[in-house]
Amino acid sequence: MTGPSNAPALAALDAWPAWPGGGLALCGPEGCGKTHLARDWAGRAHAVVLDRLAPDIAAAAGRPALLEDVDQGMDDEALFHLLNQAARAGASLLVTARKPPALWDAALPDLRSRLKALNVAEIEAPDDQVLSGVLRKFFRERNIRPHDDVYPYLLRRMERSIPGAEEIVRRLDETDHELMRPVSRVLAREILEEDIENLDLFDG
Repeated sequence: MTGPSNAPALAALDAWPAWPGGGLALCGPEGCGKTHLARDWAGRAHAVVLDRLAPDIAAAAGRPALLEDVDQGMDDEALFHLLNQAARAGASLLVTARKPPALWDAALPDLRSRLKALNVAEIEAPDDQVLSGVLRKFFRERNIRPHDDVYPYLLRRMERSIPGAEEIVRRLDETDHELMRPVSRVLAREILEEDIENLDLFDG
């Protein structure tokens, strides 16, 4: 699902394995689709997916590796070693984060220098084109054919994130099965209005 919000990031990912220094930081707000794009890349690159809190540095030697949510905190020395490994033949490192690397907390001066030099691809909040694409994908995975007017209705009112799109499709699917009703604009409105009512009760 390509749109203006993620096109530059997709181009940067497609440039692998010619990333400068072997590394790329994929950055953007929560729910923008970083994990989806990163996992897609990992599958294509046959990358090892590392645990941020206990990264297996040896497993990443000489091969592509993925490390997610790095700005949420990890060991400085481990990250420094992984970035160094990424520059070697056959290796590369994709990291994801909400903030650009230059803003991450790093006590090691050498690590701060490496982070400032790390190639960055930023993703914005998903636009209508991207959200429409992921909605269609999630509906297709559940073998649902919603009425045509469901898409523009949801795009104007739903939470603008990839997880939000997946959640609204899940709820429409469950309600469809429970009530034996087609996925229509009316059903979508009922679910979204229920969310508003629940928020009002919570705020109260």
